[in-house]
Amino acid sequence: MQFDPLSDALIKLYNAEQSGKYNVSVAPASKLLGSVLEIMQKSGYIGEFDKNDDGRGGSYDIKLIGAINRCGIVKPRYSVRRTDYEKWESRYLPAQDFGLLILTTNKGIMNHYDAKDSRIGGKLLAYVF
Repeated sequence: MQFDPLSDALIKLYNAEQSGKYNVSVAPASKLLGSVLEIMQKSGYIGEFDKNDDGRGGSYDIKLIGAINRCGIVKPRYSVRRTDYEKWESRYLPAQDFGLLILTTNKGIMNHYDAKDSRIGGKLLAYVF
């Protein structure tokens, strides 16, 4: 039984990465998961991914490149002000300018570097380094 599909997907990604696999399939597919995977791909943590629609929620097939040291979700989803990014970086990331926080804002899902540049806050979804 899946209570949090984003958490299940990131745990599956991390476990496949640690066991040395090159491909992983994550189900069910959602727009939220697709946006998070897109951010991870742009940042260089995963390779190509594509969505398979099988009529039962779909799945994502993801190519791993061995760049993920740790990833996970943030529960509860804390609200972040535009001035408090350093506090949350020190809590969830191992070093400054290493890794990224993924958050949802009123401009869409983005990493914390883009949110800093746009000077907007949001709610924390996940972290990856």
